[in-house]
Amino acid sequence: MLCASMFCVPLSAFAQSRSQVPSAKPPVKEIQMVAPALEHYTQQLLLNDVWKRPDLSPRDRSIVTVAVLVARNQPAELAYYLNRALDNGVKPGELSEIITHLAFYSGWPNAMAAVSAAQVVFAERKIGADQLPHAKVDLLPLDKEAEEKRATSVEQNFGKVAPGVVKYTTEALFRDLWLRPGLAPRDRSMVTVSALVATGQVAQINYHLNRAMDNGLTEKQAGEMLTQLAFYAGWPNVFSAMPVFKEVFANRPAAAGK
Repeated sequence: MLCASMFCVPLSAFAQSRSQVPSAKPPVKEIQMVAPALEHYTQQLLLNDVWKRPDLSPRDRSIVTVAVLVARNQPAELAYYLNRALDNGVKPGELSEIITHLAFYSGWPNAMAAVSAAQVVFAERKIGADQLPHAKVDLLPLDKEAEEKRATSVEQNFGKVAPGVVKYTTEALFRDLWLRPGLAPRDRSMVTVSALVATGQVAQINYHLNRAMDNGLTEKQAGEMLTQLAFYAGWPNVFSAMPVFKEVFANRPAAAGK
């Protein structure tokens, strides 16, 4: 049994993942044999243009992209982008926290699939448990007033519908997971918004985009996230999300988030 952060995966799954996860380089020849135009767009447009746009750092683009792949359960692409994320300055512990965070926002099975892919990369880079966050850590300070307001609203709206969901939303998500220090609040918000856009969860974007901007994400950065997401989550998901982004930008103070 091998463990990464909060997850344990059988050795058989680890062995299987080693044979299925691609190398840390884009499979140029394989793409050319099937879709030469796709290889052209991948190299010239995506990697040599989009990834170099200045309004979002390479590190942030890596966080967004990894979040999309985990949220959409696409582990076959993770090896390349996890390696790219590490090269772009995302720490192993931050990747561990991203996977853990997305277990709650995209489901346990998706996170487990990501664990199998990440284990291979971590093993190849000799990343050990000493570089990963512990399960129990000292949490960041809680904004008691804002959290009480959120919890009260959710309880009033949904307490009689699904009391278990309300309970764990408060206890597990907002008073535990969101306060883990291994991933900065801005980055945790960016992961969440990316996952929501990537999975078409438009109704949840307003709250989490506002939270992201309260946590330090600027309007330009948020807009550039959509550009990155268009390529990795698809144009339809991004165009569905853009009216919500537009509304959030319009309703925030003019000087904020620019």
